[in-house]
Amino acid sequence: MPGKLKAKIVAGRHLPVMDRASDLTDAFVEVKFGNTTFKTDVFPKSLNPQWNSEWFKFEVDDEDLQDEPLQITVLDHDTYSANDAIGKVYIDIDPLLCSEAATRICGWFPIYDTIHGIRGEINVLVKVDLFNDLNSFRQSSCGVKFFCTTSIPRCYRAALVHGFVEELVVNEDPEYQWIDRIRTPRASNEARQRLISLMSGELQRKIGLKVLEMGGNAVVGYLQCFDLEGESGLVVRAIGTASPNTNTHSNTAPASNACNSPSKDSKETLPSSSPPPFSPSKPCSRQSSSSDTDLSLTPKMGKTSPPPHAPHPEFPFFTLTCFPPGFLVHVGGVVSARSVKLLDRIHNPDEPETRDAWWEEIRQEIKSHAKALGCHAVVGYSESTSICEEVCILSASGTAAMLNPRFMREGCLDDASPPSCGFCHIPYDEFNMPFPAQLTYCYRCRRQKVPDVLFTTIDLPAEAAVTGKGCLIQARLCRTKKKAQGEVNATAISNLLPFMEYELHTQLMNKLKLRSMNALFGLRIQISVGENMLLGLASATGVYLSALPAPGGIQVAGKTPSDLNYDQHIATMQKRINDTITKNKELYNIHPPESTEELVGSPIPDRQRSRLFRSTSESSDELLELDLSHGKKDAFVLERGSVTMSINMFVSSGFYSCNTEVMPGIYNWTSGLQMFTSVRVYRLSNANLTNQGLNKIFTELCENLLKSLYFKLRSMIPCCLCHVNFTVAVPEEELIQMGAVRLNCVCVCGCVFVCLFVSGSGENEDQLQFSMELCADSTPSNNQPTSKPSERCSPLPEGRSRSLRSTRSMPCGAPVAVVKMTPLSFLPGTRIVKYLGIINMFFIRETTSLREEGGVSGFLHCFIAEVFAMVRAHVAALGGNAVVSYSMKECVFMENPNKNQAQCLINVSGDAVIFVRESEQEATPPLMSSGQISSTGADGTT
Repeated sequence: MPGKLKAKIVAGRHLPVMDRASDLTDAFVEVKFGNTTFKTDVFPKSLNPQWNSEWFKFEVDDEDLQDEPLQITVLDHDTYSANDAIGKVYIDIDPLLCSEAATRICGWFPIYDTIHGIRGEINVLVKVDLFNDLNSFRQSSCGVKFFCTTSIPRCYRAALVHGFVEELVVNEDPEYQWIDRIRTPRASNEARQRLISLMSGELQRKIGLKVLEMGGNAVVGYLQCFDLEGESGLVVRAIGTASPNTNTHSNTAPASNACNSPSKDSKETLPSSSPPPFSPSKPCSRQSSSSDTDLSLTPKMGKTSPPPHAPHPEFPFFTLTCFPPGFLVHVGGVVSARSVKLLDRIHNPDEPETRDAWWEEIRQEIKSHAKALGCHAVVGYSESTSICEEVCILSASGTAAMLNPRFMREGCLDDASPPSCGFCHIPYDEFNMPFPAQLTYCYRCRRQKVPDVLFTTIDLPAEAAVTGKGCLIQARLCRTKKKAQGEVNATAISNLLPFMEYELHTQLMNKLKLRSMNALFGLRIQISVGENMLLGLASATGVYLSALPAPGGIQVAGKTPSDLNYDQHIATMQKRINDTITKNKELYNIHPPESTEELVGSPIPDRQRSRLFRSTSESSDELLELDLSHGKKDAFVLERGSVTMSINMFVSSGFYSCNTEVMPGIYNWTSGLQMFTSVRVYRLSNANLTNQGLNKIFTELCENLLKSLYFKLRSMIPCCLCHVNFTVAVPEEELIQMGAVRLNCVCVCGCVFVCLFVSGSGENEDQLQFSMELCADSTPSNNQPTSKPSERCSPLPEGRSRSLRSTRSMPCGAPVAVVKMTPLSFLPGTRIVKYLGIINMFFIRETTSLREEGGVSGFLHCFIAEVFAMVRAHVAALGGNAVVSYSMKECVFMENPNKNQAQCLINVSGDAVIFVRESEQEATPPLMSSGQISSTGADGTT
């Protein structure tokens, strides 16, 4: 299916001064796609050039349209020397290749340089015309739509859900090639950025081809990751959930999804009409041969059966975390697998069999764990890596589940009304359980057995009955290791991993009991490897499920010689634990009914009742005995240090936190929403710290990060922080990076003042830092504010501040509101009416003047602000007004304080959408340009 790509360069503004004699710039533009390059005329002596070029036309195959980005380079013309580079813009053409795509990309794009950051803007128009091609051996997957959201996309209807797709591509990393010794830092960064963009496009095309072979036309829960293997090479991986080839409904009848709505009262609606038939200017998806794996998540006009060429797989995997009511029959619990590998140099990028084999082993292990739990599927599945020099830790996790076979055969069930306790019932045989557990009859139906505690990686099902409110629960762990190389290092890490994961689960269990809760949702465990330490961070949302029994108390016991002081200390600690549990019950409004029902099922073996548990703290050598027969409650042994940390949990009144999309137990949402991103870097001052000392530092680092956000939001109480997402890395020796804490501040309890303040990114531009104009084809509504931001907020040089804040209209139209950003799949108080495509961008920023840019704090803050500006610009150019399911998958920071240098790499993704407010009948005006940035927290500590 060949096509024609057309690009037009309209104008530029706020360019930097490149000629010191005249304080002006002689700018021109190179437009490159593939091996073809066009140039505009030189516009002399101006910081706001008006090129108004002709249409540059590229005749290319649709395969190249998917792989290649449109590369726009702005340069300063020099007569007697080489032209100076000002910056570049990469435009992804893939959003224009879908049958529901926008007809063009039009807007102001920030001109980005990997050394100096944003250096002005350029106005570009891009169009694509595709022609029908009858060649059955095509190598493109035009027409396949991608979604980053891990739930069924808004304005789509759930149908046959049954498949999994994965792919990876490998290449040599330009940063580590021998030619880098003669490259400038800018050339090396640009080569790396361009290669990653090409690999990302190729990977997406290959994933799309697999979907077409299944007879599908969409990928939901698309997760793409970059593995920077250093001298070994560069790997780009992706997994997702495929969907069958059916028509989508028109945008005139948006539907809300009950499974991920903040309100329990919302319901799905049928699409009102189907899109127009295939036209020559747009591709249509084709159906092809079957595949062993298949998955369907598509909007349907009615109930249909799966096509005969699409058999159900033996064991499906799903990257989705939220499902329609009735889809999940039973949930078995979390299944995970980890593997330590030694990286070897990639000799042939066209044959990535080695990396494929690694992940296949991991998935087979996950599958065997799920089968042991009596389940036939894995939901909420995700994969991640942690790399340090030649060692790579591969991790995969999900939730074992049994799915509704009727849903698999017939699609969405309108009469599906599953019981609120059904998913809690055990899927395995109670007399042949794979692990010791205590079972009781369900506290709601009193017919099926349920476990005493439930861990999952999915969001809380919509039908689940919850008592009280939920909260964020975290477990943190640091372990030192000796420096080693090769196989010795890999062996040491392999020996530590099982014990670290066990301790993280133990901490989660203890903290869950202290809060008087019995279930975890959205569980995510990260293991990060460094040269001399391993970090473990587990985050989840704790709730009290009404169907599960009330959690037992925590009994601290020990065996020591007669020591009155020790006995008093144990008694004091026990009292503090009991008081904490009582206090948390009131705080989270948990008042379960008392039950005298005896526990039934498989008891803990007698040999475990008298087992002595040695404290893992290096500072303690006592042996503690666990008395599991104490009363009729569960008991856990805690380290004295961990007891103190758990009891002294920081709780801020008026704030509610969770790492799921919806806060369990809170339903009175308002429309106020603001996203926050914070990065903190900590350099250890003492390299000879013990495990106990490292644990204390790591815990304080995590808690201080949340405290800083609570402090900034103290005037917005009551408020809920949703989708709190921590990432941790050890990029260098003695350096801990806590970063990419992406969360949403959503006001509750109808506090109007807080609501208006929090939503300042959309309604109040006084907090914006880059007030670059937004342009639209249509004039915005009259109630759109046009307030002018304060100049002292701008991180730009003083000479450019006033020109950036111009409020005059531009050729595309008038200024409109800023593009909203959220890691949630929805915006409270709004309805998504159209998905415009995914935004998947990779940025590199390097500086040789770290101290002059404000140190680590200033450098990271400015870089994250620039990333926000470029993401918003690309969304606005597609006609969107929001980014949902936004995530920062990679945030790698490297510093050399002795040379005053630093480098940061960031990969972001999300779904560009158009939304309308529920209180308004007409849509928020689509945006055609953006460069604005919301108030962002980026804290750095050295």
